[in-house]
Amino acid sequence: MATVTLRRKALKKRVVIAGFGDTGLLVAINLGKDFDIVGISPKPCLVSGQELGMRLTQPKAWKKDYLMPFSRYKQLRGVRTLQGLITAIDPRTTTVTVRLHDDSEQVEHYDALVISSGVTNGFWRNNVLENTDSINQNIDRASQQLLQAQLVAIIGGGATGASVAANLAARCPEKSVYFFFSENQPLPGYHPKVRNSAEQHLLDAGVNLRPNHRAVIPDGFQCDRFTTEPIAFSSGQTDFNADITLWAVGKMTPNNDFIPADMLNDNGFVKTDPFLRVDGYDNVFAVGDIAASDPHRSSARNWGYRLLGHNIHAYLDGRNISMKRYESPRYRWGSIFGVQGDGLRVFQPEGSSFRFPNWTIRTLLFPLAVRTMIYKGIHKA
Repeated sequence: MATVTLRRKALKKRVVIAGFGDTGLLVAINLGKDFDIVGISPKPCLVSGQELGMRLTQPKAWKKDYLMPFSRYKQLRGVRTLQGLITAIDPRTTTVTVRLHDDSEQVEHYDALVISSGVTNGFWRNNVLENTDSINQNIDRASQQLLQAQLVAIIGGGATGASVAANLAARCPEKSVYFFFSENQPLPGYHPKVRNSAEQHLLDAGVNLRPNHRAVIPDGFQCDRFTTEPIAFSSGQTDFNADITLWAVGKMTPNNDFIPADMLNDNGFVKTDPFLRVDGYDNVFAVGDIAASDPHRSSARNWGYRLLGHNIHAYLDGRNISMKRYESPRYRWGSIFGVQGDGLRVFQPEGSSFRFPNWTIRTLLFPLAVRTMIYKGIHKA
């Protein structure tokens, strides 16, 4: 029986997923058991890029849902995960070369390749080889640094900055939290109704809003750590002194060192067609923040992983005609602030929102909607 099983597995077509964060993991889960799947990640577990506000203010609670060993995902049974960094893609031989965590090299063949390597953004999203202990220590250290400060400045008006500002002000009302952003309102790219609602939520939480402030990023600074120096503004305001400053200005660097130059656009992101295939390569796909699928690169947040699972099935089964097109919404959407005192509010692309009351978060939303429906089952710790 064991021999038969091995033969069947050998006949399976192989899908290599280059980047096993939030999006790559979900692609693997949605591909099911039909393929020989290899997931490659610099981490030994999922380290989610979601909910930075909760990660910094409630790290213990955040880890329960967003820091998880790959072995706990039921649909990853049979998936081979490699901890390492991809150093090269060779489309001619359909292989990727991986430098493993022990510094050895391994070459993996693919029938289909998924590039989901994401971006480096601040200290909370990186492409660094780490073990579980160092990941936990870095999360706890960053949280302690922020929570020990009394006057906090947060720079950058996107969802990350808004989330940290709101969560910190709500959890620590004794602190002075200042939120600087360059436009009249926070959350560019979101529906005007969402921007109005989010602005009011921040005010109600006690955040000191400072619109039309464009901070000067110090020369050579990658916005990858807290700073304590005075903040200068190119928009004309006087310098601002804070105990600690978080830079969430969207200074994203695509994790593309291993990707052939002809697959990238001028900004270093992967060029994709409407089916999330890499332009010019029928057997290479891209999804998530690395993929230039639309102006917001939104395939990580709009069920792109589900569509990609369908399209990879179609391609490997010889049914290209049944591939589905990826269509992005005009505006960004999502929860923005995470779980708050009154529950979890999810904002929609057209400006509306709905709220999950607090009593549903642990009884329905996470166990059923997230763990059962989206991740298709998670083993108990």
